[in-house]
Amino acid sequence: MELITSRKALDDTMSDERSHLVTWFCQILVNKENISNAIDQTLNPDEETMESIDKVVELARYCTTREPNQRPDIRHAVSILSPLVEQWKPTSYEEEHNYSTFHREEETYSTDTQMSLSLTLER
Repeated sequence: MELITSRKALDDTMSDERSHLVTWFCQILVNKENISNAIDQTLNPDEETMESIDKVVELARYCTTREPNQRPDIRHAVSILSPLVEQWKPTSYEEEHNYSTFHREEETYSTDTQMSLSLTLER
């Protein structure tokens, strides 16, 4: 939910009815048409991206069910998310130049953005 909305799980700067992300988001889900208003607008989703977001939203809803025994296990979550990872490739300046650089502590990593995320992680 945090990834989709760019909101914190608990946000004291919001009104009481909006400060708890899970509660607010579940109220939004009552009417599926509201989802597009709840997602981070910087995602600027096209139809294919919205289909992926819908899958993540549905998984998030199940993962936040009040009863822990009704929540999916990690294997189920991975099986839902894996196909979405295969589809993902960054779209940015770096993609135009076929590279991306990111930093972790004192090391720098470069990746070939023409590869899927899972192949890149295997390298």
